[in-house]
Amino acid sequence: MSVENRRWLQLAFQVRGSVLLAVLPRSLFCGFFGLLIKGLFDAKYPVSLPFLASLIPNIVLGLLLVFRTNTAYDRFWEGRKVWGSMVNTVRNLARQILIAVDEKESNDRQEKIDAIYLLVAFAIATKLHLRDEPINPEIKDFLSPDRYIKLQSMNNPPLKVAFWIGDYLQLQYQRDRLNIYQLTSMHILLNKLVDVLGSCERIVKTPMPLAYAIHLKQLLLLYCLSLPFQMVGQLGWWTAPVVVLISFTLFGIEEIGIEIENPFGHHHNDLPLDAICSTMRRNIDDLTSLNPSVHSEEISF
Repeated sequence: MSVENRRWLQLAFQVRGSVLLAVLPRSLFCGFFGLLIKGLFDAKYPVSLPFLASLIPNIVLGLLLVFRTNTAYDRFWEGRKVWGSMVNTVRNLARQILIAVDEKESNDRQEKIDAIYLLVAFAIATKLHLRDEPINPEIKDFLSPDRYIKLQSMNNPPLKVAFWIGDYLQLQYQRDRLNIYQLTSMHILLNKLVDVLGSCERIVKTPMPLAYAIHLKQLLLLYCLSLPFQMVGQLGWWTAPVVVLISFTLFGIEEIGIEIENPFGHHHNDLPLDAICSTMRRNIDDLTSLNPSVHSEEISF
């Protein structure tokens, strides 16, 4: 068996990261309901109702589920795109600060490095903000003690970090370490970071309309509970396992949409924000280990 086939089989039977445990209870409930209908059928109750197949047309339920999952995936993919934009913007802004800000005094280099690491702090603060988690020691290495304490009291920590970065850039312009063109270029990149924050907040704070979510769940439950009435006359004791299988399929599609509609959490199906932040830190570590070979006064934007 090829490596690809083994990998396919491993994924097919993998529980971690799947929706199996989330949807299995409700699928088994529908199966037990099917057993109950089979018992009533054997007791000569008139529970065989094949006409219920037309109660909820398959195409209507299918379109609703497709719309649900497509809408959720659009949110997931938009979240991935804006975080990819953040990675690129952090790299570009860090590179420009490293090259363009002139070093005239002994402490200018360290101030520059501290400002560049604020970009990593911005990414981590954004991650924690989107997860509605408090500022924690994960971000402590990139801030001074005073700023760390200050950030813990802020309602929007990443916005405060962006303010500190902008304040640093403005100070370097006032100290004649940057010219106006360099300052403008860097502020454009900083504005892009704030735009990324706003895009992520829009995804988190715009949930699926409640009426749509309720209606879809009601239709799914009604459809799955009507299946035993449709099948018991033909399938007999096979009614329960068939109902479980169909219910698992439908509930699973809905659950996938629920899991990926907010892609910033800790679930296996969410975006790997911890890994993305670690990547940004490694990028900054690499950049700060370099020394510009061209004097900043020769650089213009």
